[in-house]
Amino acid sequence: MFKELMKNVEEKNPLTHCITNYVTVNDCANILLAAKASPIMADDIEEVEEIVSIYQALVINIGTLNSRTVKSMIVAGKRANKLNIPVILDPVGIGASKLRRKSIDEILKEVEFSVIRGNISEIKALHNGFTNTKGVDASNNDEIKEENIEKIIELAKNLSKKTKSIISISGKIDVIASENKAYLCRNGNSIMPLITGTGCMLSSLIGAYIGANPNNILESTLNANVLMGISGELAYEKMIKNNAGTMSFRNYLIDEVYKMNYEKIKEFSKIESK
Repeated sequence: MFKELMKNVEEKNPLTHCITNYVTVNDCANILLAAKASPIMADDIEEVEEIVSIYQALVINIGTLNSRTVKSMIVAGKRANKLNIPVILDPVGIGASKLRRKSIDEILKEVEFSVIRGNISEIKALHNGFTNTKGVDASNNDEIKEENIEKIIELAKNLSKKTKSIISISGKIDVIASENKAYLCRNGNSIMPLITGTGCMLSSLIGAYIGANPNNILESTLNANVLMGISGELAYEKMIKNNAGTMSFRNYLIDEVYKMNYEKIKEFSKIESK
């Protein structure tokens, strides 16, 4: 499965349009290039309709929210829907402010999403309408653990049914779910949240994978999660070996995405089907 999905990304070089935040925009572009995709980070309302029309996927990320880009997100999203281009939503910090919640509600009313990806606090906010938020990070009270994993799978499946989207929840254990099926991915490293933008980068990777594999959204989303997690594990090993720190880890992470292949995915993936 993963072999074909990765081959399609490499051969199709999927054009991935990201309306994302200015904190992580450069890393998102670079990780897409490392994955053999082609990024563009256009967010002006005067061009987003035209840009998304020639791309294979659209990623909407509200990390640095403002009224101008919300309008651009809706215009681009509606155009992508009309052209059957898959759209990914990253509701960064949705529970942190009334503006974020209001903006997400508005976007969800106007745009249909193929995938919604966030940490557990963000996904709970979408599901329940409230959350124990900690800025843009997941609350410690919402940590994904073995003892609560079945409840989180149920939550993800319910939200998938409600939104008609694949739900991708990032944490110590990643949960990727449709209405009827879920995967757990146990790849990754605990240092990954200590650099800015690993979630944003993952959302961009998901965009590339579903853009190249629009008929296999669930497994493409899983593939992107596994790829990111394994890259984090290998990057951490290199960081320790070189007595380096988190800034080097960020660069190593992108390096490992660039060097990733099916053999590594097959050897290191830790996946469970539910």
